[in-house]
Amino acid sequence: MDTTSRLLRLLSLLQARPTWAGPELAQRLGVTTRTLRRDMARLREHGYPVEAESGPHGGYRLVAGGALPPLLLNDDEAIAVALSLRAAAGGSLPGLEDSAVAALAKIEQVLPGKLRGRVENLESATVRLARRTGTSAAIDLSALVTLAQACRGPERLRFTYTDGSGVTTERHVEPYQLVHAGRRWYLVARDRDREAWRSFRVDRIGAATPTGMRVTHHDPPDAAAFVAEGLAVGAYRYQARILLRIPINRASAMIHPAVGVLERAENDTLLRIGGDDLDWIARYLASLDCRFTILDPPELDDAVRALAARLAEDATAHAGEDAMRG
Repeated sequence: MDTTSRLLRLLSLLQARPTWAGPELAQRLGVTTRTLRRDMARLREHGYPVEAESGPHGGYRLVAGGALPPLLLNDDEAIAVALSLRAAAGGSLPGLEDSAVAALAKIEQVLPGKLRGRVENLESATVRLARRTGTSAAIDLSALVTLAQACRGPERLRFTYTDGSGVTTERHVEPYQLVHAGRRWYLVARDRDREAWRSFRVDRIGAATPTGMRVTHHDPPDAAAFVAEGLAVGAYRYQARILLRIPINRASAMIHPAVGVLERAENDTLLRIGGDDLDWIARYLASLDCRFTILDPPELDDAVRALAARLAEDATAHAGEDAMRG
């Protein structure tokens, strides 16, 4: 048995039991205790924290701590890990989707072809119940892993993209980061043809193909803030700016980042918000527990006044009905 094979066998034995007596471990490996000590030193050099204790109840043991070294998994364990990460990336563990995708990209990058095929077969034969809390955009996890690996490279990608109007175009991009927002995933990337940073809904990306060309990013955006601004403002027909007469910490507690973008304005807060309907923006502003001043567009002033008049009219009518019943 060569040194590499023996070290892998040694790791497997150390992971299988809390403590091993030196002579017993050496006998399992078919080496002398002197060779065993040299092998333990090699493991420590590679980052595996191996402790040795003397005495009748002593021995060698592998402990946790330090930087995470490469894991030694057998075939069934590797398949179980990959399937579990796929499930977590798909939303079975809310809040861990980002970490699951990142880990899955690393695992599947080194998974042997035979095992990758078994994972695909098991995944295709599995049906999961949708969560009752709402519908999610369907995501091809293989495509998601491809995007994650391209971001890690980073490596240029080509794919097709279907926008909200159903128009499909070819895109050549420099991937930067994936962003998980609620029940949807977004890819933040620099669009080479448009020479601008863009966010792409992952469920609208098709036929993602790595090009093999490496990327060096210059002045990339804050990916989460970039996507949040697009969701809150950029995707809508109307964009409004409102000065909220409260500090930004209070505004942050009331307004979700995907609803509006907040900026400090001395003792007040500037809110940027978008909507396809000015009446919706007016109703949203009316729901906030604070005073505000509309900066633009002027049409939003009219919508707010119309809402106020309607509410006042309804309140007067209700008061009149109460008086008649009294």
